[in-house]
Amino acid sequence: MRFPRCGGILLHPTSLPGPHGIGDLGEQAHRWVDTLAEAKQRVWQVLPLGPTGYGDSPYQSFSAFAGNPLLVDLVDLQRRGWLPEEALVPDPPFPAKRVDYGRVITFKWERFRLAFRRFKEVGREEDWAEFRAFRREEAHWLDDFTLFMALKDRFRAPWNAWPRDIRLREPDALARYRSLLAEPMEEHAFVQWQFFRQWKRLRDHVRERGIYLIGDIPIFVAYDSADVWAHPELFHLDEEGRPTVVAGVPPDYFSPTGQLWGNPLYRWDVLAREGYRWWIDRFRTVLRLVDWVRLDHFRGFEAYWEIPAGMPTAEVGRWVKGPGDDFFRVLTEALGDLPIIAEDLGIITPDVEALRDRWGFPGMKVLQFAFSGPDNPYLPHNYSSTHWVVYTGTHDNDTTRGWYASLDEGTRSFLHTYLGGHVEDVVGELIRLAWQSVARVAVVPLQDVFRLGSEARMNFPGRPDGNWAWRFRWAQWTSAHTRDLSTLAHTYRR
Repeated sequence: MRFPRCGGILLHPTSLPGPHGIGDLGEQAHRWVDTLAEAKQRVWQVLPLGPTGYGDSPYQSFSAFAGNPLLVDLVDLQRRGWLPEEALVPDPPFPAKRVDYGRVITFKWERFRLAFRRFKEVGREEDWAEFRAFRREEAHWLDDFTLFMALKDRFRAPWNAWPRDIRLREPDALARYRSLLAEPMEEHAFVQWQFFRQWKRLRDHVRERGIYLIGDIPIFVAYDSADVWAHPELFHLDEEGRPTVVAGVPPDYFSPTGQLWGNPLYRWDVLAREGYRWWIDRFRTVLRLVDWVRLDHFRGFEAYWEIPAGMPTAEVGRWVKGPGDDFFRVLTEALGDLPIIAEDLGIITPDVEALRDRWGFPGMKVLQFAFSGPDNPYLPHNYSSTHWVVYTGTHDNDTTRGWYASLDEGTRSFLHTYLGGHVEDVVGELIRLAWQSVARVAVVPLQDVFRLGSEARMNFPGRPDGNWAWRFRWAQWTSAHTRDLSTLAHTYRR
């Protein structure tokens, strides 16, 4: 797919302002879209939109298909007559700068349950018809997901700690729990209906303002997910549902013991025999929400690092061939031209680059990785074509201001030389460097637009908690930001 020349901002919806402790899909999200349009930005990139599990990470989701309930706008539920106005007022108020996930989860779910009860009492027939249609159309994932979440609520444990009969999905147990938990299953379906309804309204607004949405598909799914529990045949699990091998990356320059992610690995042979149906459904669902998809850990589709379950680090493992061309051929036949951005960061082999290029997927260039010397492939003068997406940094990096403060003297000296001498606003000059590059798409995290330091970092890879919590306030956005971004967009034809 040929991407237009454009630029924009990386901001997850959880980081939006608002009174309910976390960003949502309501008024502030629509205001954000208008703000992007006024600043002549044509891209809004988000992280995965699924319900977050361990560590509140969007990359550890309870489902590859469901939406994050915490993003559902409560004001919309109140306007529909399903919540009293006083339910919208948190006491005490939530912090404005960070997401307190524990408190937000309790606050929002109390109100979802209240709204669901009220909907059952006063819901209009047209709303009920829409709800029933949603449940029918999404049944291929929604039925398993709602049962999975109702069971998690009941047992207060990951699925591998449930009673054996339902853990292994014995037919009698499935039938019994579907009957026993019909009410909470319907409640979870109601909240999913609201997420997809509200996201559709937001996406329509995004399109009206001429903006492209970039979403994100993690290659792997969480072990504690409806996907693994409902489809154990698609993953390397033993007879009791335990992983036999798990995902990660081997030792490298950045980590002497590698990275042990722990996600279960796919049985690609089974997926291939089924025509990759699960993956086709996954892509189809995500492409209803966004225009383009950043495909995380792209190199894993060429070859992935397989670690025996139970290893303490990622040092012991082996490279295993991924599905490669066959996978993308089948997806293309089913879905047409794939609007994929390949997340090809890290140590990438020629085979991975060849797979990416054969399918015409743009790769990623991150300027924070660029300044080791003039031959560095992340430097704009080394871009071999326009077929790239360039970033100052990503959600996994420090903010650019924080990164700059941590540089050694040699890297900092080369950076200054590359930018034409010592500059006062290094972050601003790197944003300009991204925008003036030949890369087809340029994206900057909002933290860099605001010139924020490490306190605003979104994620510290390997740190189990305290991530994904940064939020901005409207007081931080000024007319100067609108003016400067508009000038960059005009000057560099983005």
